[in-house]
Amino acid sequence: MKYTKLSKGLENRIRQDIDEGTKPNMSCGDDKVIRRNNERDKSTILRPSFARDVDKIMHSAYYNRYSDKTQVFSFYKNDDITRRSLHVQLVSRIARNIGQVLGLNLDLIEAIALGHDIGHTPFGHAGETFLNDLYQYNTGRYFKHNVHSVRVLDHIFPYNISLQTLDGIICHNGEFEMKEYHPNNLDDFIKFDERLEQAYIESEDISRKKMIPATLEGCVVRICDMIAYLGKDRQDAFTANLIFSDNMFGNGSLGKRNAEIINNLVVNIIENSYGQNYIKLNEEYYDQLKTSKSENFEHIYKSSEIKEKYNNIQPMFEQVYYKLLDDWNNSLENSVIFKHHINFVENKRKFLEVKKPYSEEEPNQIVVDYIASMTDDYFIDLYSYLFPKGQYKVNYVSYFYDKKTESGG
Repeated sequence: MKYTKLSKGLENRIRQDIDEGTKPNMSCGDDKVIRRNNERDKSTILRPSFARDVDKIMHSAYYNRYSDKTQVFSFYKNDDITRRSLHVQLVSRIARNIGQVLGLNLDLIEAIALGHDIGHTPFGHAGETFLNDLYQYNTGRYFKHNVHSVRVLDHIFPYNISLQTLDGIICHNGEFEMKEYHPNNLDDFIKFDERLEQAYIESEDISRKKMIPATLEGCVVRICDMIAYLGKDRQDAFTANLIFSDNMFGNGSLGKRNAEIINNLVVNIIENSYGQNYIKLNEEYYDQLKTSKSENFEHIYKSSEIKEKYNNIQPMFEQVYYKLLDDWNNSLENSVIFKHHINFVENKRKFLEVKKPYSEEEPNQIVVDYIASMTDDYFIDLYSYLFPKGQYKVNYVSYFYDKKTESGG
């Protein structure tokens, strides 16, 4: 195991800054908060501005559902494999560690981190791809989980979340690494709403290159999204008996295992970002980050054993989508789209400032909202409920499955 440390020079500088009260304050202060309704949710000693965002997100309608939304390993009955609830906590913890040293606003970091995946679909990025294909085919618009996270917190449930938090959420894209993150100025909701709409009509490759956070806090969360899953997905692959040795991974500066990767990237970010108005990795670590992600794709995400498990999910998504859309178009008020979704949303919106009833939204959007809100288990149960004689089933890997034993290893 290889763990790097802060250079003595920087460590001494930080200690001296702390002792002399000269530590750089690079934070987005609570006095800079921008909300759609600035007369509400004013900062107090007890509840500062961005701490209010944390509370709103943690008590929001869909936060509980993180606990049964999977990351990569969707079909494993194993309580030690990461769910999205743990992922957002890991992002928050790693980002706050960095933010504390760099003098950033820790409440803002936490709000962005805890909210960044709240619009994610069941079944991880595969589920996101399936839902995007259906939405794009029927409307010409794109579904992206980062954009939908904003929709959940700002439109489906208009919680009056700050512009800074929503910006960090929409810009968090963990699939697109950069060597340097320079905040992109954003000072009103008019520009934000324009960016939001563009994200619906532009492909992922186009829109993600424009998504640069407006705060250093957002920049830190964005890179920590990668740090949080890069080594953890390898750890989960070992737990799932998908891989048995880390020899397939290179032995670069980042290391091979989760603890090494987190430590070494955090150290490098602080080393290159302290006192700066940007977040930076040096060339060596940036190249290693890209290499490590490529290794994960080759040995984990694109492995036949992972991909084949999603074969039945795609047609299940399609059948559920069109069944729900048909129920809505025929006003079947006894359907689950009314009982479990529309009624639920309307009830949760009773005390929020809404512009129009949720039921007046475009039908495809309502179906997309519903499917994206589902947990993995709910989706499987819903499919069985809607199609009791359906031809598709999901076979889970048992708690007691031992790949080594069954393969004679």
